[in-house]
Amino acid sequence: MGELRAGIITVTPFQQNCTILFDESEKRGVVIDPGGEVERILAAINDNGLAIEAIWITHGHIDHAGGAMALKEALDVDIVGPHEADASLLSNLESQAQMFGLPDRVRNCTPDRYLQEGETVSFAGHDFEVLHCPGHAPGHVVFYNRAAKFAHVGDVLFHGSIGRTDLPGGDHDTLIRSIKEKLLPLGDDVGFICGHGPGGRFGDERRGNPFLV
Repeated sequence: MGELRAGIITVTPFQQNCTILFDESEKRGVVIDPGGEVERILAAINDNGLAIEAIWITHGHIDHAGGAMALKEALDVDIVGPHEADASLLSNLESQAQMFGLPDRVRNCTPDRYLQEGETVSFAGHDFEVLHCPGHAPGHVVFYNRAAKFAHVGDVLFHGSIGRTDLPGGDHDTLIRSIKEKLLPLGDDVGFICGHGPGGRFGDERRGNPFLV
């Protein structure tokens, strides 16, 4: 097992961080939240000689799952996550696309496996704990690698901000509880990648994020 590495491809007008996590030595990994522009994602995979084992989804919003089914077919891998509380969001991605005027290549998403709090997902020997963190979306999950002190937090937490709670299924108080009770206790030195914009460390957010101070 080699070092855990991450590459980010910013996709779609939503400027969403589609993330490829991979093992540096074995060149095996996963794609997290392919929101769209699947051709660019595939090009990055091929250019780096990676073997993708699965697609992981943090939550069911169109900017994170809009390209999941197309990528699944291209790679012949399973879609894993999010929590089943986002099933209705995933089954209405095409309606969301029409509302936003997006290309009709967006398709409703049917995961091969939903995730629950406390489960573990893995690739190439790298284990990630699943944390159910609702508030931005009812079924939002976070992937946490304890060995690397690293988390992919999707749209739960941002550098200097937090996820929106004005979308269907969102709730501000629930989101704050998810952050304070599940993410921050993991430790100030935990680094994170988020769904949009730059990542950071939990300690910096605990001390300086205006939504948490």
